[in-house]
Amino acid sequence: MQKSMLESLRSIVQEVNAVDDLQSVLDITVARVLSAVGTEVCSIYLREPTLNRIVFMATEGLNKDFVGKISMAPDEGLVGLVVAREEPLNLQDAVTHPRFFHMPGIGEEPFSSFLGVPIIHQREVLGVLVVQQTKLRRYDEDDEAFLVTVSAQLAGVIAHAQATGAFASVGPNDERPRGAKFRGLAGASGVAIGQAVVVMPTADLYAVPYRHCKDPVEEFDFFHECLEAVREDIRALGRNLSSRLVPEEMALFDVYINMLDDNALAAEVDEKIKQGQWAQGALSQVMRKHIGNFESMDDPYLQERASDVKDLGRRVLSYLQAANTTPVEYPEKTILVGEELTASMLGEIPPENLMGLVSVKGSGNSHVAILARSMGIPTVMGAVDLPFTQIEGDEIILDGYNGHVFLNPSDELRNRFQAIYDEELQINRDLEALKDLPCITTDGHRVPLWVNTGLQADIARSLDRGAEGVGLYRTEVPFLLRERFPSEEEQRKIYREQLEAFAPMPVTMRTLDVGGDKSLPYFPIEEDNPFLGWRGIRVTLDHPEIFLVQVRAMMKANAGLNNLRIMLPMICGVPELEDALSLIHRAHKELVEEVGFELELPPIGVMVEVPAAVYQARELARRVEFLSVGSNDLTQYILAVDRNNPRVADLYQAFHPAVLQALKKVVDDGHAEGRGVGICGEFAGDASAAILLMAMGYDVLSVNATALPKVKAAIRNISTVRAKELLEQVMTMERADEIQEFMDNALNESGNTKLRWAEFV
Repeated sequence: MQKSMLESLRSIVQEVNAVDDLQSVLDITVARVLSAVGTEVCSIYLREPTLNRIVFMATEGLNKDFVGKISMAPDEGLVGLVVAREEPLNLQDAVTHPRFFHMPGIGEEPFSSFLGVPIIHQREVLGVLVVQQTKLRRYDEDDEAFLVTVSAQLAGVIAHAQATGAFASVGPNDERPRGAKFRGLAGASGVAIGQAVVVMPTADLYAVPYRHCKDPVEEFDFFHECLEAVREDIRALGRNLSSRLVPEEMALFDVYINMLDDNALAAEVDEKIKQGQWAQGALSQVMRKHIGNFESMDDPYLQERASDVKDLGRRVLSYLQAANTTPVEYPEKTILVGEELTASMLGEIPPENLMGLVSVKGSGNSHVAILARSMGIPTVMGAVDLPFTQIEGDEIILDGYNGHVFLNPSDELRNRFQAIYDEELQINRDLEALKDLPCITTDGHRVPLWVNTGLQADIARSLDRGAEGVGLYRTEVPFLLRERFPSEEEQRKIYREQLEAFAPMPVTMRTLDVGGDKSLPYFPIEEDNPFLGWRGIRVTLDHPEIFLVQVRAMMKANAGLNNLRIMLPMICGVPELEDALSLIHRAHKELVEEVGFELELPPIGVMVEVPAAVYQARELARRVEFLSVGSNDLTQYILAVDRNNPRVADLYQAFHPAVLQALKKVVDDGHAEGRGVGICGEFAGDASAAILLMAMGYDVLSVNATALPKVKAAIRNISTVRAKELLEQVMTMERADEIQEFMDNALNESGNTKLRWAEFV
C-alpha cells in the first residue's frame, strides 16, 4: 500500500508539472487520488478570497456540471469546518455530523464516509481536498497521510495560479486577482512601483517568461530557421561520430531529427505561435509538457527519453535566444525580475528606468543585493513562490523593507504605497540637511556613525551622507567579482583606494569572509549545512597563503595613511584568535624586513557573530583592540533561523529579547576590558534599534549608507536619559513584536514620526 501510494504521488507531481492551467491540475489530481485511495469520490474546493466563498472546483464522482458554479460560506458544512480547524477531518458517517451541509445538485447524498484535508500555503488555507464513499468507512492513517502530502504539493501551484489569474474569480467579470502577496527577503530597503520585466538565463526551458509576439508570421519563420540549424547540428554530430558508433547507435540521431519534424513537436510549437505566443515561450511550454509525460511513464527506458527531449529543447532555445537580436524595451519604471539576477543584467538597463529588483533565488548577501544597496535600489531576494515566468508586464509593488512583492495591486494598495514612496523622497530631501551636522543627542552625547562598504560605488554615497569612518569593508566583494584570487598587488590597489577615500577617517577591513551563502566560483565550498561549516576565519586559517597575502596587501595599502583597522570574522574562541594574530604579526614582520622601514601594525579586532564569542567576549577583548558585533549572523545563530530562508523569515527577529541580552552582554564585557565596542550589522541601521544600541553603550554604529541619515535624525531627537529609560523597559519585555512596537511608538513620540517607514507598510 505504502509503495503504490508513493508511486502515485510521484506520478501526480510529474503530471501536474507538465500542465500550465489550474483546472487541468485540479482535474488530474482528483482523478489520480480517487484511484490511489480506492474510493468513489474525490473533490477539490477552493477558497475565493475576494468573495470569501468556498467554490466547488473539481470532482470525480460528483456532478461535474456544478464545477465552478456553486459555492458555500466559510462557516458552512464539513468543508468549512476543515478550513476553520486547519486540520484533517475524518468521519465514518458524515451525514450525522452537526456541521453536515447539503449542497443541492452535486449528488453527494449517497456518500457517508468523508475525509477532508486543508490545502495550506504560508499559513493560509487555500482550499480543501475531499474523498468520500458510500459504504461506512473511516479512512485509515495511510489514506490521510497521502491526502495531506498531495495537498502540500498542490498548495504552491494553487497559490501561483491565484496570483496570476489562472484561478478566475467566480465573481463579477472574472476579474484577475489583485494585490497577491509573495514573501521573500529584504535585499535593499525602499518601496518601488513599476512594471515587471522578466530576464532569463541561457537555454533554461523552465525560466522562459510568457510573452506575446508582435508578428506571428515573422516569429514562425524565425522558429523554423533555428529549428533547421539544430537539425544540421545533430546531423554534423552524427557524421563526426559515425566511425565510432554501430548502426543501431547511429539511429538515435535519426530519432532526434524525427522528433524535430514539422509534424511532431514542431507542429505543436507552430500552433502556439499562431495563437500569438513568442517562439521561446511556445517552445518552452511544449517541451516541458512532453518532458513531464516521459518522466511520468512507468517504463524506465521511456523515462530516460525525457532527458533526450530536454536536450533537444535546450538546443533549440539556445538558438532562439542567440539569434533574437530584438532589443529589450525597458519601461520608464522597470522592476527587473528573474530567477537569479546578476550584476551584468543590471548594467543593461538605463539607470533612470530601474526602480527595483526581484530575484527568486539568492539572499541579502548575494552580489546583486550588495550592489543594489550601494545603488539605493529597493530589492527583494529569495521570492521562491513567485511565478516569475508568468508576470511579464504586470504591475508590481516591491516592499524592500519587509521583503514583500505585490502583483497587480488594487487602487487602494497602490495609493497606500505611493504615499509611502512620496514620503520617502521628501524625508530623504529633508535628511540631506543633516549631512554636516554631528550625530549628537539632545543632552550632548556624541555617537560616531560609520558605514558598511564593499564596492567602489559605496564610497561616494557614504561620503555624501556624512559618514565618519568605515565600520565594515567587505573584502570578499573584490574576490566575488573575479574569476580567480586577486593578487597581492591587485588587492593592495583596491584597499588603497578605500583607505585614501576616507583618510584620515578609520577604515575597518574584514578579512576574507566566504562560505555560508558566499561561495567563490573558483573556490567552491559545497556542504550540507554551510552556515555551520567551513566559513570565515576557518577557511583562511586552513589556507594561510590566502590570509597572509591579504593581510600583507592591507598593511602595504596603509603605508603613510595609518587609518586601517583589521577585523577577523567568525571567531569562536581564543585558539582561533591566537592563530590569526600569529599570522598577522608574522606578515607584519616580513613586511618590515622587506621594505626596510617600520610599518605601523594596525589595530586588530574581532567580529562577535556567534554565541560562543558572546560568552567569551572578555577573553577575546583582552587580546585585541576592539570588538564589533555582526548582528545579522549573531541573530541567526542565537535564534537558529537561517536568515536567507524566506520560509522562516518571520522567525528572524532582531528585537528578540535573547538577541538584545546578548548585545548588552558584549558591550558590557568589552568595556570591562577597556576596549571599544561597535556594531556593523543591519540592526544598527534601524532607527529604533539605534536608540537602544546607543543606550547600551555602543561606541560606534556602522550602517548602510542609505540608513545613515535616518539613524542620525533619530539620535539627534532624543536624550541619552530617555534612551536609557526605554532600554530599561525593553529589557523586561518577553516578546520581539512587543519590543518593536514599543520602540516604534517611542521613536514617533521623540519627533521621528516617519523614520521607520516599515511600520506603515
